[in-house]
Amino acid sequence: MSQATKDILLKVRKIVPPMLEKFHKGQMGRVAVIGGSEDYTGAPYFSAMASARLGADMSHVICEPQAAAVIKTYSPNLMVHPLMRQSSHASTSDTSSSIAKSVIDMLPRLHVLVIGPGLGRDQLMQDTCAKVIEAARDKNMPFVLDADGLNLAQTKPELVQGYRECILTPNVVEFARLCKSKGLDVSGLEEGEQAKKLAKAFGGVTIIQKGNKDYISNGETTFVNDIEGGLKRSGGQGDTLTGSLATFLAWRKAYLDKLWDHEGDLDSVELLALAAFGGSALTRECSRLAFAKKGRSLQASDLTEEVHVAFLNLFDEPSPKL
Repeated sequence: MSQATKDILLKVRKIVPPMLEKFHKGQMGRVAVIGGSEDYTGAPYFSAMASARLGADMSHVICEPQAAAVIKTYSPNLMVHPLMRQSSHASTSDTSSSIAKSVIDMLPRLHVLVIGPGLGRDQLMQDTCAKVIEAARDKNMPFVLDADGLNLAQTKPELVQGYRECILTPNVVEFARLCKSKGLDVSGLEEGEQAKKLAKAFGGVTIIQKGNKDYISNGETTFVNDIEGGLKRSGGQGDTLTGSLATFLAWRKAYLDKLWDHEGDLDSVELLALAAFGGSALTRECSRLAFAKKGRSLQASDLTEEVHVAFLNLFDEPSPKL
């Protein structure tokens, strides 16, 4: 890990709230993951559990009824709401607007949204999420798009264009699709410059370009996360990232709301970049710890079990333990 990474981690630590008796339930994060369909139930669970394990007070999953029944059996710690509908299960009266209304009605109870884990490409699910994104923007609510949620940024870029409270988390294939949707040729550019160019094209959204190193850019500031990760590329590890990002974004709100005494030397733009770096760093450390134990057998659930230790290693010592 480079000295630059260590220095950024020390700044990220300023976002982490202290444990104080005066806090009450919900102040340290109310997060909702929107996704989960008949075929995909693991992704929203891993995202929501990462958020909870990192320290969000309340972690919700908003999903399709067939997914809800399954996800509820995974953990009693999550609040699961069967509000979404796939086309094949919708009634004749269900529309994207009517379904979205039930989700939008929940927004005042939430701080951050994660949209995409296990969402699928069903048109009704996609259209419903588009309307939820529009409502979240109206409320200036931060959100993270991943997996099939990134399809919305690709096919309906106006949903996120210029919205600086948005984080996109593409892998190498998804990054190429987003570049293509914007007509960008990033071949020949350094990877950090690639992320910067795509972030600029989207008007200042934050891009986390996942890879051997993570490149995090809002088009103006670019961070390079060179923390060692694991070598197993099993599916679902990105869900730990999205859940971690959500908690850091919720803590960012608590910082801006001055729920504890602090120096107040970080503005909202820098805080979002630091929250993105924090989520990236925590995920890579989870991957490293899990891979050291499980090697080739590593699965996404192994990262979930490492969230707390990874947090302690990075943010709970006088300096990062790595």
